[in-house]
Amino acid sequence: MTRTRVKKPPVEPGPTPAPGSLLDWRDAGHFDRWQDHPCALCDQATPMRSHAGEPVHKSCAESWIAENPVEARLGRFASDAQAGRRRDHDHA
Repeated sequence: MTRTRVKKPPVEPGPTPAPGSLLDWRDAGHFDRWQDHPCALCDQATPMRSHAGEPVHKSCAESWIAENPVEARLGRFASDAQAGRRRDHDHA
């Protein structure tokens, strides 16, 4: 019998908070205990992950939501707007 590994789905996103409100990231899926990656917004290392698995500090995500409430309510995130941004490393 072959055992197949089931990939855990990304964290179920909750409602986008109003600008100035706090995100609820109590779920363990928002924390990668094995590896830090550069934050999608400030490039500083973080073990935190967004609901889609992107590396981002919770405070950076909350600030971005406050500064971009329309995009946030449409389900977009900062890294969506920066998709063409070049980095020195590969996240593949």
